[in-house]
Amino acid sequence: MDGVDPCLDHLVYGVPDLEAGVRALATLLGVDPVPGGRHPDHGTRNYLVSLGGRSYLEIIGPDPEATTPPTSFGLATLTAPRLVTWAVRADDIEARVAAARAAGHDPGDVLPMSRRTADGTLLEWRLAKAEPRPRDGLVPFLIDWGGTRHPTEAGLPELRLRSLRAEHPDPAAVRADLRAVGAELDVAAAAAPALRARVEGPNGVVELP
Repeated sequence: MDGVDPCLDHLVYGVPDLEAGVRALATLLGVDPVPGGRHPDHGTRNYLVSLGGRSYLEIIGPDPEATTPPTSFGLATLTAPRLVTWAVRADDIEARVAAARAAGHDPGDVLPMSRRTADGTLLEWRLAKAEPRPRDGLVPFLIDWGGTRHPTEAGLPELRLRSLRAEHPDPAAVRADLRAVGAELDVAAAAAPALRARVEGPNGVVELP
């Protein structure tokens, strides 16, 4: 995989309309994402596709059953589907947060999270995720699954992640924050921030913006 951090846990693909977004992505990629679960405290729901190994693509959008707008990943104001950020595994999450802060980047406090899968299994994890998303989502948040079952162990439909790269008007600043959290990502200079992934599946190689 070209330019992909070996600790990549998942890519976050935000959609303004969950059902429409999942249908469109299934047509584009040639696989049917499977339901992940609801995040009741955040007004979101997700669908998942494996990217190979212990990495996956999370398609996340407003929960159709929620009574309040979504509160994470900028979904409340998102107007078009796109990669909004990514996550890296951090088994030593408290130490990683402390090291990042010492290096001048605050990845956010470590918080407990949970959701129930479609079969009722409770998944619990901890993450450090700052809002608003650092460097327009190009700097990943940290996640620690602890002893819970990883989502990739649920028999997800599979794609292969071929590359992950980023663009930003100030690539040096992004690289400094990436070093602070111990993450790896190719960053090029461009007029606007963007996270781009190339994935391969039944429909060949597709780039997700």
